[in-house]
Amino acid sequence: MRISILATLVLFPVLLSGAEPAKPVKPAHVSVLTGDQVIKILDDTVDWYRTLGAQQQSATQPSDLLILYANQQTADKVIGLAFELARANAELLSSEAETADSTADSSQTLSDQQKRLDAERKAIEDEIAAGRKQAGGKPDMQEKLSELQGELDMMNARKNLLDTMTQFVNESDVKRAGASALKAHIDAIAVSIPAARAPGTAPAATAAPSAAAPAEPIATANASSDRIGIWELGTNVLRLAKKMRTIDAIDERTAALEATFGTIRSKPLEQLRQYATQSDALAAQADNANSATLKGVRDQFDTLAWLFQQTSAVLIPLSKEGVLLKQYRHNLSNWRDAIKHQYHDALAALGVRLGVLAAMLAVVFAGAELWRRAVMRYAHETRRRNQLLMVRKVTTWVLVLVIVALTFVTELSSFATFAGLITAGVAVAMQSVLVSIVGYFFLIGKYGIRVGDRVQIGTVTGEVIDLGLVRMHLMELSSQGALGATGRVVAFANSIVFQASGGLFKQISGVNFVWHESTLALPAGADYAVLKEKLYDAVNGVVKQYHDEIVRQTKEILRTASSSAAGVASANPQVQLRFSATAVDAVVRYPVEIQHAAEIDEKVSEAMIAAIRGA
Repeated sequence: MRISILATLVLFPVLLSGAEPAKPVKPAHVSVLTGDQVIKILDDTVDWYRTLGAQQQSATQPSDLLILYANQQTADKVIGLAFELARANAELLSSEAETADSTADSSQTLSDQQKRLDAERKAIEDEIAAGRKQAGGKPDMQEKLSELQGELDMMNARKNLLDTMTQFVNESDVKRAGASALKAHIDAIAVSIPAARAPGTAPAATAAPSAAAPAEPIATANASSDRIGIWELGTNVLRLAKKMRTIDAIDERTAALEATFGTIRSKPLEQLRQYATQSDALAAQADNANSATLKGVRDQFDTLAWLFQQTSAVLIPLSKEGVLLKQYRHNLSNWRDAIKHQYHDALAALGVRLGVLAAMLAVVFAGAELWRRAVMRYAHETRRRNQLLMVRKVTTWVLVLVIVALTFVTELSSFATFAGLITAGVAVAMQSVLVSIVGYFFLIGKYGIRVGDRVQIGTVTGEVIDLGLVRMHLMELSSQGALGATGRVVAFANSIVFQASGGLFKQISGVNFVWHESTLALPAGADYAVLKEKLYDAVNGVVKQYHDEIVRQTKEILRTASSSAAGVASANPQVQLRFSATAVDAVVRYPVEIQHAAEIDEKVSEAMIAAIRGA
């Protein structure tokens, strides 16, 4: 078979115009979905499939894990069926592209011409091989082989031209390129989903989308009440509420996906009915057809069978999707019912615990109110009343803090450890403040001080004008109060009661006098016994004006201190003689009222001077 250059130029236009392809007749527009719709459905399904990660984070109990496992199996089947129907629809789109228009016919014609050129080239190569065996050095045979080699070169040139045009025609076919791109896109999406990989596909490098670590188990409502506090119960209620919202959101997305598949299912079902009707019509036509038309009827049956099979490959996964998604929603419903029951139990437990807390706090505040009323009724002394009210306040808030802390904590041992550490830290950091607070309760004791008392702390004498929980303030007085207030306020920490270097001196409650002492040098040669009597009479004459009050206060000292020591039982002045290096001294001791100390001292001094002069 020999083809000349002229024949090649004649056949080239024929190659471009195309010849009748020998292939089954397949009608156009047979796909159920477009490529964009297929990708949209796959994206929605994959996005829904990734909700398994949220479910796995919410699954914290054995019953949750069982439902999660069932949903995992169902979701794997759903995603696999989604890719199955996508691939089936892609095949329909590819078939539609092959049977669409003249572009497909041109591609088929070029393919047929390539086959014929391959056959002709094979024949020329065989003829050259046979000629070389018969050449034997004959000149005419050498010329024939040279001519055959030229034909072979021309045939290769035509083959290269047809290959280039075939590639161009295939690339310019929009529908075929779209179908190929759709298949590649489907495979790319399937690579990221293990359950959707096509058979023989290599596993992806990434893990499954739901490989999230489960959250820590949460406490249940029926757990031991001595191990769960209000904080843990409240957290449990919030977590269960969040879990129910998550399940509801997943159920809504599942329902939307189910509705999408239900809407798509109607079109392939209608097409299958049309194919069945056409098949019945062809069967009736075949009964009355002759042998010449039976071949065409057979081709149409083959085409309908192929279309029916491909459309069924789309409809069957859609039907299975509906059943699986209903089962999926049923599992979610059971899961939500179980969580709802746990939520109500946890809410009831939290309500009971809050009620107990409120009742305990009510008892504490009611007791505090009764304490306040009892103090106001039976404690008539202002100082004692203030002390009792301060103790009531401290006791009430300490009880409140302890009750609240014990109610909110989960583990008593953990609370004890935590409280111990906190207490140790506070004790170290606030040592002085804590000692002052403790000193406050010593200061308000039986022999404590109150506002208005005159006290002496170290070398400072003053009147108490404020007694706080941490420190007290004194209005400074001159020595023994003779010159009155100096106008300065002195502040001392209450911890002064624990200091050995200082001293706190105060009057006994109800006692308002002190003993003053004066030393006089008596004249030489005087009658000391007579002079002693005169001094005593002079001082006693001044003191007798308030003698009765001094006696009453002395009895108060005896009653309070249970003491009968000398100098305490007597409220009378005292005069004692003693020798000094140069003369005989008279030591005079006499009681004075604190408010009138300066005035009494002046009167006593004048009386003693008059007594010495009269001697």
